[in-house]
Amino acid sequence: MHLVVISGLSGSGKSVALNVLEDLGWYCIDNIPAGLVRALVSHSLQTEEPLYQRLAVGIDARNRPVDLATIPALIGEFARAGLRCEVLYLHADDEVLLRRYAETRRRHPLAAAGRSLADAIAEERRLLHPLIDAADLIVNTSRTSVHELRELIGERLGDHGRERLSILFQSFGFKHGTPADADFVFDTRTLPNPYWEPQLKALTGRDPPVVAFLEASTAVHHMLKDLLQFLEHRIPEYERANRGYLTVAIGCTGGQHRSVYLVERLAEHFRPRYPHLLVRHNALPR
Repeated sequence: MHLVVISGLSGSGKSVALNVLEDLGWYCIDNIPAGLVRALVSHSLQTEEPLYQRLAVGIDARNRPVDLATIPALIGEFARAGLRCEVLYLHADDEVLLRRYAETRRRHPLAAAGRSLADAIAEERRLLHPLIDAADLIVNTSRTSVHELRELIGERLGDHGRERLSILFQSFGFKHGTPADADFVFDTRTLPNPYWEPQLKALTGRDPPVVAFLEASTAVHHMLKDLLQFLEHRIPEYERANRGYLTVAIGCTGGQHRSVYLVERLAEHFRPRYPHLLVRHNALPR
């Protein structure tokens, strides 16, 4: 049995995630009381129905804090019993959530008389803190469209054969902000920048002229060697710890040249061993 607990801030995309899994054939239940998760899993195991072999449940802040606090230990208990269990936590920046609520004119589930929307979001973060601490995969949807979120959930939670560890290499630009959902973040802004070469400025790290420019640099070769050496040790550690997800973010100033090149080289190196490895370039058009 494969159980996924989906939680996070209201307005961050929990319903989208559940809808994607439902389209992929999962049995999905939204807004289940946290205190009923054990009974639901027990019932699903006892029935032995194929329908419940992939179960996704949505849990939000409209639960008693004491019940929310039991979820991490409960997930650990399920895992020790042989179930494949994962926690997906979705969140977004406060200003993004405020804008989304203003656009949809929906009422926040924790809104109450005398409590502002900003205060409701802050309270929700506090209540869900035990779940973000227990999350296997954390996704910040601040700069992610609905279509991109659907694609991301399908890629990372969809079936991928016997592959246990889902690896995502993503490039980004520091001028757009650092990804909050990465396990490792590396800064490549000390490397030679193709942006300052007029004939390379409009190209990306996937274009042959930019590749040739970067590969002519000793500093780039040293950086790539260091990254490969580091990840060759860390990735097996994640596998031994039965971690389901690993996100590695490589950043440069604009996310167009250096970080893109290095992500492509890392993916090229590791993909033969991890055929379901994913690549995303946050600053490039999709």
